[in-house]
Amino acid sequence: MSNLSLGVSSEIGTLRRLLVHSPDSSLGKVVPSKAQDWLFEDIVHLDTIRKKEYDFYTQILMYFLDPGKIKGKLDQIRSAESNREFYKPDSPNFHQSDKVIELQWLLDKILLDKDIRLKLVASVCAIEFCSYETQKLLLTLDASALSKLFISGTLKDGRMLFAPIPNFIFTRDIGVVVNDHILLNRPAKKARTREALLAKYIFHNHPLFADFQNKIIEIEDTSHHFLMPKETDDKKVTLEGGDVMTISDNHLLVGVSERTTIEAAHQVVNLLFQKKIVDKVTVIRIPKKRDYMHIDTVFTQVKRNVWVMLGNFSRKAIKMEGADPVERILESKKKDDPIRITQFNRHDIDNPVHFETLEDLLINVSEVDLKCSEKVLFIYSGNSEFPYDLREQWTDSCNVLALKEGVVLGYDRNDKTTEAFKAAGFSVIHVHDLLGDLESGKTTVETMKDTMILMPSAELSRARGGFHCMSMPLLREKINA
Repeated sequence: MSNLSLGVSSEIGTLRRLLVHSPDSSLGKVVPSKAQDWLFEDIVHLDTIRKKEYDFYTQILMYFLDPGKIKGKLDQIRSAESNREFYKPDSPNFHQSDKVIELQWLLDKILLDKDIRLKLVASVCAIEFCSYETQKLLLTLDASALSKLFISGTLKDGRMLFAPIPNFIFTRDIGVVVNDHILLNRPAKKARTREALLAKYIFHNHPLFADFQNKIIEIEDTSHHFLMPKETDDKKVTLEGGDVMTISDNHLLVGVSERTTIEAAHQVVNLLFQKKIVDKVTVIRIPKKRDYMHIDTVFTQVKRNVWVMLGNFSRKAIKMEGADPVERILESKKKDDPIRITQFNRHDIDNPVHFETLEDLLINVSEVDLKCSEKVLFIYSGNSEFPYDLREQWTDSCNVLALKEGVVLGYDRNDKTTEAFKAAGFSVIHVHDLLGDLESGKTTVETMKDTMILMPSAELSRARGGFHCMSMPLLREKINA
């Protein structure tokens, strides 16, 4: 592969290149007693999550981003589905797309370099407390076997040397492209430490990213953090990509959440302003609850003037319109009430702007940053009907991925949210039907607009992440503001 173009300056520009990771055997090794330690709420069925769900994600991405790899070949690919060679990086029939880029494929390639292999084996063995004999064993493995071991924790003979990393499918969290820079994460949970290490080696060593070595941004722990008592968690530096959105070429959103700390947000603001990468950074503090996890579980963008969001953070919920004064005052004092939004400007950092509600901020983004003259529209999780709003937010109704402006991927199980999309004027089509229409030529990706593509989700949704989580965009077309 040659060096690639890299650039993301919006959440909705036509997607041209992204980083993904297909479900591997790690997901089939999650046991109930370790599920929550490994950040899963439940165990999932590996074959179902692969063949009946995620493979459709790969197929639809190919049609939109790299159609030459799949157009006219869908029946052939499906006839060989029992082996899934199209999706396996170590197979001679692997798709090898440089548009829909498989993370394990990149890892395989950098491990062919002896020096990188030595360093990465030493690093992984250090964080996993491996014996010296185990470290020597790892150095005897070829690149493909070693790559699989780093991800699954298991050797070809079935021996498990260390824990799997089942969250590797959520590539959004390993890093975010901000204009033409790469901001790498610092995971909050120990279960994701190896993911961050592997990602760091890939971005710093794969030829694809050779032209961007001086544009990789990493944040570090502050020196005084190590002396702080455990209670001062906000002084830790943890950052995950689900809390970072490049919303325009001038504006970045950073969430402070269960997974991203205030200190990390503080560093991001200062680093990006020092490097003059953006002029505005808005910090959005949401309750530190597993329900929300990252800001992209609370809202994502669909079009310049359309957003999908959880109604709990709407003006009505926060202002409690219609409530009597006593109720309004008492309810506003709840610990988990409302979010806090602060916007910093590089040219006037001492005078931040505060937004009372999430809707106020998103309207401002649409009107000011994206110069949108149309009325800003909000589609609410579960159509704002209790209990469907909370149930469907839990299964990632707000975590959609825009393939192009107005064309998004979402889970088929979120029925009330789908109704809300229809009411907002969107067409709704299941991926099974869409793939058939694309293969026959009945539909083209170029002519599609204002469409919710429903994706199978019985098992994927139990992993606690939607398609926004399962993507790290590397290149989007710029939108005209």
